[in-house]
Amino acid sequence: MPAIFTVDVEDWFHILGVAGTPALEEWDRLPSRVEANFRRFLDLGDAAGVQVTCFFLGWVAARFPYLVREAAARGHEVASHGYGHRLVYEQSPAEFYEDALKARLLLEDILGGPVKGYRGPGFSVTKDTPWFFEKLVRAGYEYDSSVFPAARGHGGLRGDRYGPYQIETSSGPLLEFPITVTEVWGRPRCFFGGGYLRLFPYTLVRRMTRRVLQEGRPVIFYAHPREIDPDHPRLAMNLHRRFKSYVGLRGMEGKIRRIFQDFPITSFARFRADFGDSFKD
Repeated sequence: MPAIFTVDVEDWFHILGVAGTPALEEWDRLPSRVEANFRRFLDLGDAAGVQVTCFFLGWVAARFPYLVREAAARGHEVASHGYGHRLVYEQSPAEFYEDALKARLLLEDILGGPVKGYRGPGFSVTKDTPWFFEKLVRAGYEYDSSVFPAARGHGGLRGDRYGPYQIETSSGPLLEFPITVTEVWGRPRCFFGGGYLRLFPYTLVRRMTRRVLQEGRPVIFYAHPREIDPDHPRLAMNLHRRFKSYVGLRGMEGKIRRIFQDFPITSFARFRADFGDSFKD
């Protein structure tokens, strides 16, 4: 059973849920660091001989379309992270649909090929967004990796399904790849991406990864380009959120290198091709 590594391609100022996050109208005026940081990610993949899934924020793709083409040229899967980086539960169903559709059409126009996967900003699908999956299918997606099956700051969608599963909607089926958790002391815990991956020592991350793989589930790792750039600018936020957003930045690249070395790494596209319908109900 392989591990699926994913990169949410967004910039340093795209942190969600803090007062200091600039509005979309301001993004073009800010100094971007995503180009250099994302290319560093691509170089890490080349050095290890791995291909991953890159969830491009539509705004990033529109500003740097050559990064989308370069990712595909280096063998990585291009998928969608929406366009405007708004939390799902802060949008109406119609707003969410238009954002998801806009991002897919933009990426497909850049690539000249289909884009099948989606990940919502902040994993912010919750019990209060029951329309989420149907709108994704209507917007043309085949799979999603937005469900966080544990409590988190942006909501989470608790449940007992930790491996991939198919969701039937009124517009058709959708394959869901929930973010990986494993139970510790009876509660689901994440060790495999973002602040969790930056905070926990690599020995623990490796042990938990092996546990999940031995259960027959793929581990889904996730990271952001800013997380391998410890000197990127900081947004204004309280001390608690500052810790969650910036802890462990200097050790992140080393952890990613070790993950690429220690585990068989794949993308969602390759995983689906290799395992076919094995996770469908």
